[in-house]
Amino acid sequence: MSEPIKWTAEAEAKLKDIPFFVRPFARKKIEAYAQENSISVITLEIYDQAKQLFNKKFN
Repeated sequence: MSEPIKWTAEAEAKLKDIPFFVRPFARKKIEAYAQENSISVITLEIYDQAKQLFNKKFN
């Protein structure tokens, strides 16, 4: 199993902007995006990339 994905404090804070009832799903999706792209630390940039990708899928 791979190492757990780390989050920067800024990315964690941004995650809190997401409604609490959706937050666990969003965290999982962002972490899955990071794993698929061999990213070990989720920064604001990675957070925004993942969010844009998901918004395209759901719009």
